[in-house]
Amino acid sequence: MSQLPDRRLNAYRDDLAEERLRGVVEARRYVEGAPATVSVSVTPLRARPDLDCGTDTELLYGETARVLDIAGGWAWVKADLDGYVGYVPEAVLRSPNASATDIVAVPRTLVYRGADLRFPQAFALSMGSRLAVVGETETRGTRYFLLDGGLAVIANHCVPAGEALAGDYVSVATRFLETPYLWGGRSGFGIDCSGLVQLAMQMVGSHAPRDSDMQASGLGRAISRDELVRGDLVFWKGHVAIMEDEKTLVHANGHTMTVAREGLEDAIRRIGWLYDQPTGYRRP
Repeated sequence: MSQLPDRRLNAYRDDLAEERLRGVVEARRYVEGAPATVSVSVTPLRARPDLDCGTDTELLYGETARVLDIAGGWAWVKADLDGYVGYVPEAVLRSPNASATDIVAVPRTLVYRGADLRFPQAFALSMGSRLAVVGETETRGTRYFLLDGGLAVIANHCVPAGEALAGDYVSVATRFLETPYLWGGRSGFGIDCSGLVQLAMQMVGSHAPRDSDMQASGLGRAISRDELVRGDLVFWKGHVAIMEDEKTLVHANGHTMTVAREGLEDAIRRIGWLYDQPTGYRRP
């Protein structure tokens, strides 16, 4: 019997599946899905339409997905960024309008109810959030991008969509130091180990799969431990860390419950008590 496709990246149920899986899995109906855009700062993507179900990953403001089904206040979606499949509340989605022009390029920023930093804040956004800018203005020397509804965001907290941040992805990852660890998180408000790798690489124009097992099996190429340099990845079962240099790594971890620096040898000894030795090393 052939193995079924990974449900994290392939949308199929007994009653419904995405069209590209026709002939691969059996379902009563196949759909292409309808486009939608995330309209809140960040929303958990869950394996089941249940608020008690843990978070698999997160979708950020302005990111897009295909809606495959809506029922009971939940939308079954497939994220355009990395193909991840899951459920989000229907209320967090809106129909697409203008395409994103800019991307938030700092770990966190605020959206104001007008172009003045003394105005009330409407909500906060994470790095990676996508914005449709409709105008630009300056107030007392500070430049603002204008969004629909009279909202405004600090212009120099953004970069044009499609433009990579300067530097390597490690320098982006270290900007998240002391960010809280969050299982399934991939934002400046809380992030997990593979989410840190994915978001940091995304911001310099590279693609990474979402989960650590996906990254361990398909991101870059395998190397040996004695080859490790800045930017290489160290994998344990269920965990990934980024080498900052030959002796130090950066990772979102459940030990400090933050994004933290740690010596490679110290991490190997500490993690070994519970999860054994590293399972591999890769160069993205």
